[in-house]
Amino acid sequence: MTIRRISAYEKKAAGYIADLILDALERFPPKERSRRLAQGHAALSGDQSARKGRAEARPYTGSRQSGAKKKQIPRATTALGMTSLGVALLLSATLLARPAGAQAAYTLKATPKTVAWGYYDAKAEPVLRVKSGDTVQIDTLLTNSPKGLEKAGLPPEQVEQSLRDVYDQVKEKGPGGHILTGPIYVEDAQPGDVLEVKILAIKLAIPYAYNAFGPGRGYIPDDFPYSKMKIIPLDAQRMIAKFAPGIEIPLHPFFGSMGDAPPESVGKWNSAPPWIIGGNMDNKDLVAGTTLYLPVHAAGALFEVGDGHAGQGDGEVDITAIETSLTGTFQFIVRKDMHLKWPRAETPTHYMTMGFDDNLNTCATLAVREMIDFLVSEKHLSRDDAYMLASVAADLHITELVDGNKGVHMMLPKSIFVSNSTK
Repeated sequence: MTIRRISAYEKKAAGYIADLILDALERFPPKERSRRLAQGHAALSGDQSARKGRAEARPYTGSRQSGAKKKQIPRATTALGMTSLGVALLLSATLLARPAGAQAAYTLKATPKTVAWGYYDAKAEPVLRVKSGDTVQIDTLLTNSPKGLEKAGLPPEQVEQSLRDVYDQVKEKGPGGHILTGPIYVEDAQPGDVLEVKILAIKLAIPYAYNAFGPGRGYIPDDFPYSKMKIIPLDAQRMIAKFAPGIEIPLHPFFGSMGDAPPESVGKWNSAPPWIIGGNMDNKDLVAGTTLYLPVHAAGALFEVGDGHAGQGDGEVDITAIETSLTGTFQFIVRKDMHLKWPRAETPTHYMTMGFDDNLNTCATLAVREMIDFLVSEKHLSRDDAYMLASVAADLHITELVDGNKGVHMMLPKSIFVSNSTK
C-alpha cells in the first residue's frame, strides 16, 4: 500500500476537527469522555492497521482551559497528521455520536457567563444546549450581595467565590434581582409544547442561609419600615435550620424560581412576578421528586433556575424564605402531546395546579379551573364530578403574596385514586 503525504489543507482541517472534538467532549462527564476517546482510538487504530505507526490514545483527564494557547489534544487526534481527512471524520463520529435513545448528563456551574440576572427573555443567548431526555446538574446562587451577607455577620471567608465573581463581573442586570442559572436550550422544544422538568435531586450547597425584610417590601410593609437580615445556620446532617435558640426548622429544599422564556413579544420578563412561564413561584411543595410542567413560549424553552430556598412558609410574608445556594439535578423532556396555559406539577404525593395574578381571587379561580381541566383530561371525569371532587378532596394554598403577582396552588392527593379505572 502506498501512503501519500497529506496536504496542508488536510492538516488544517484535521486540526479544526480536533478542536471541535474537544469542545463537544466537554458536555460529557470525565468517565464518559475517557470511554469515548478509547473508542476513537480503537476505530483509528483499526483504520491504520495497514499503515505505518499507530495512534496512542491517552485518557482525557479534565476540561480544556478556555483561552489557553496550547490545547491538550489527545494523541489519538494528533495522529491525524499521518492519516487522511476521512479518518479524522471517522474519529470525530466515533467520539461524539450518541446512540439512538441515549441520554447525556451535563454539569452547569453558576459563573458570570452562565447566569441571567433578574430576567427571563426569549432572545437570551443559551449557555447550554441539551436534547430531550438529557440530565443537567445545576449550581445556583442565593440572591444577596457579599457585602450584605458580611454586614449581617457572615464571615467573609464563607462567602462563595462564585457569588463574588458574579457581583463583580456581570454588567447586564435587571429588571429583577434574582441570580438565575441559564438559560438552557432544549432541542426541539417549540411554542405550544410543554417542557417536563423532573426535579431529580436538590442538595444544600453552603452551610448557611439568610432571611431579610426591608422598607416597602413584604406583605405588611407599614409594620416594618426598616431593614433587617438574619444569618441562619443550616445542619445538612439533621436537615434543620437553627433559626434561634430553641427553634429548629425542618428543611425541605426547593427552588423559588424555575421557569422558561416568555413570548418574544413580551421582551425581558422581570424575574420577580410569577406568570405563565412559571418563574418566581416560591412554591414550597416543588421539592425533589416533583415533576414540573411548563408551557413553552419560545424556541428551546430557555429554562432558568435559581432563588434557592432551604424552607419556607406558604405566603413568604416578609418577602424572603430560608434563602440559600442549592445544587439541583434536572431531567428535561419535551412533551409534544401536552398543551397547557399555566404551569402544573406532580409531587411525590399530590397533583398540583396553579394560578398567578395580582388579584388573589383571580389566582384561586385559575387554580380551581386548572384542576377541573386536569381531572377531565387526565382522569376522565365529567366536569361536574371534577368540580365536586375538587371541593371535597383538594386543598387551596396561598403560594406567595409578595412578588407583584400573587400565587395560589391547588393540591389533590394521589392516594384517593385507588382503582385502575383512573390513572
